[in-house]
Amino acid sequence: MVLDPAGRVQVVNDEARRLLPPGPEGAGGGEAGVELPPAVRRLVDAGEDVVDDVQVTDDRVLVVSRLDARWEGRRVSTVVTLRDHTELQALTRDLDAVRGLAEALRSQAHEAANRLHVVVTLVEQGRTAQAVEFATAELAAAQELTDLVVADVADPAVAALLVGKSAQAAERGVELEVEPDTALPAGLLPARDLVTVVGNLVDNAVEAAMAAPEPRWVRVRTGFADGVVEVRVTDSGEGLPPGGLELAVQRGWSRKEQRLTPHGAHGLGLALVGQVVRRHGGSMAVEEPVTLDDGGGTLVVRLPVGAVGERA
Repeated sequence: MVLDPAGRVQVVNDEARRLLPPGPEGAGGGEAGVELPPAVRRLVDAGEDVVDDVQVTDDRVLVVSRLDARWEGRRVSTVVTLRDHTELQALTRDLDAVRGLAEALRSQAHEAANRLHVVVTLVEQGRTAQAVEFATAELAAAQELTDLVVADVADPAVAALLVGKSAQAAERGVELEVEPDTALPAGLLPARDLVTVVGNLVDNAVEAAMAAPEPRWVRVRTGFADGVVEVRVTDSGEGLPPGGLELAVQRGWSRKEQRLTPHGAHGLGLALVGQVVRRHGGSMAVEEPVTLDDGGGTLVVRLPVGAVGERA
């Protein structure tokens, strides 16, 4: 794809046409009839050469490269190449989720071995009452979250995600609490989209909590009412900075660092949440804390449920 010095698209091939939304002929998209999404337009207008930068549009994850063409020191055009990594990114997220669950199971197995060792030692010392008390207390604590999630979150992917994220958060010194009034029927929205939203909001909240003083915690609530799925995540961190929500859904923003991190590893997660929100015609908002117990604020994502034929 080639743009003139004014930033208008003049030459575009078939692949770029497939990846970009159509635009009016001769207006905004030049004579090429394509429109540059805001994420790509920001990169093009930045004026810097870029190689393989990941940008999130409304419905795709694109790898973008930008290079100015110059003649006698003057910029005469800009060459932009696009590669579609949407499916690869989705598969990578699925793989990350599986790895996270595997790590959580590995950690739980290690902890179970430690607890069993304690129980065996107590029994060998003839302290059977203490052994029973210790074993039942540990089992009750481990089972409480699982029972709550499995009973109230009918979507198996989200239920497994929450159990796994709880174990991961505990390893990092953060207590993840699934609120008692959590509920989510199965089949309302594509499981991949729900996993993207819940997983990335939780990861973001855990990072924020880790940067805050103790106690470090994250609270999660999912619900469904009036045709809308709602995901609420609160953490004990400092909260979003003023105007931070708009930045949060841009590629390269990291809540952990509270700034834009161009070309860095951080910031893709919330951009993907924003992509899901736009695709479903939903909303993403920040609720400011009312009391100190409310942490640094709550991120709320609301996704309307479409027609039956649109569901996964």
